[in-house]
Amino acid sequence: MQYLLLVLVAVVALITGWFGRTIMDRRRVNGEQAEQSPVDWTAIEPGEREMVKSVVQLGDTIVRDVMVPRTDMVFIEAGKTLEQALSLALRSGFSRVPVVGENTDDIVGIAYMKDMVAWQHEHPEAETTEKVATLMRPASFVPDSKPVDELLRQMQARRIHVSIVIDEYGGTAGLVTIEDILEEIVGEITDEYDNEQPPVERLDNGTVRVTARLPVADLEELFGVSVQAEDVETVAGLLAHELGRVPIAGSTATVNGLRLTAEKNLAGRRNKIGTVLVEPVGSPA
Repeated sequence: MQYLLLVLVAVVALITGWFGRTIMDRRRVNGEQAEQSPVDWTAIEPGEREMVKSVVQLGDTIVRDVMVPRTDMVFIEAGKTLEQALSLALRSGFSRVPVVGENTDDIVGIAYMKDMVAWQHEHPEAETTEKVATLMRPASFVPDSKPVDELLRQMQARRIHVSIVIDEYGGTAGLVTIEDILEEIVGEITDEYDNEQPPVERLDNGTVRVTARLPVADLEELFGVSVQAEDVETVAGLLAHELGRVPIAGSTATVNGLRLTAEKNLAGRRNKIGTVLVEPVGSPA
């Protein structure tokens, strides 16, 4: 997976360099103007044409449009131990976890799993006492209004894979990775651990497995209930709303007579949970 990302970054660098003078600096061109650019689109294969157009449109895309929102982020407190940090990384599927100080608007660093594993191997007796803050790396911050193509070049130059996104008030808006940017160009990046999951799968005893991104409206229709939760659009968002934190595998909450249980996402990437088990447990309160 890492090698694929490196190759894609190299390809993007070549493409952005090729079109840099004629197209990329025109940040506010619309789709129609892009069609009238000096590129001979008919000489490019359809699939490649769409990829090139996606690269061109990076100049019109800002970080806010591609970031992982704050509500989908997993954090760890600076005072937690190395053992706790490793456990969180393994359960959530993230190899880089933001470290917070006083609150989630106070990001003090990034904990890398490879650093923690290496340190644990060298000091196995101290994993329960060593604080994650001693191993974290400095965090990189970026405004949510920054153009994505600029951020990609910046991340390449600084050799970083993740940046914390800051809103206009200085608070944490989300995070963005190189993979998020590349997926804007080539579409969803999958690997051998990714599995296609049907939106709804009926199991025994009335239990239903649904994708974490299933709209709440579909859940309501499926079980004949009405869910009252503001600013919640997906089942994963509903579970997070009820828990008051980002759900990970095993997290459970009951909403309107439905027990929601998060399941592990085998992809182990930024979508922490892939599916949610929904089980009727009685009449809604």
